[in-house]
Amino acid sequence: MVSPPPARVPAITKFLKPYVLKMHFTNNFVNAQVIHTPSATVTCSASSQEKLLRPSMESTRDVAAAAKIGKLLGERLLFKGIPAVYVSMSRDQKYHGKVKAMIDSLRDAGVKLQ
Repeated sequence: MVSPPPARVPAITKFLKPYVLKMHFTNNFVNAQVIHTPSATVTCSASSQEKLLRPSMESTRDVAAAAKIGKLLGERLLFKGIPAVYVSMSRDQKYHGKVKAMIDSLRDAGVKLQ
């Protein structure tokens, strides 16, 4: 049985960004997910590990794969009615390479970035 996420204090939730984009890059795959912070649940995700995407991608770990994952995630977000997300990058992520490709393709898909 899955327990529901803990309820957050109302004073904290009004300062949290509602939807946060988290990106994770490994040596083999590209993963991205959008988290709804007040409920602490994953709203939408895309990965180069998905079986439907693998045949259409030349490589699952390069900049082109990151751009394709960003475009797919943007389409899924707009389909769910989420027009804007907040980009959360870790300390070691710079706006360059795969990160830039993913963010730019999200922006090109029509998602506003905060």
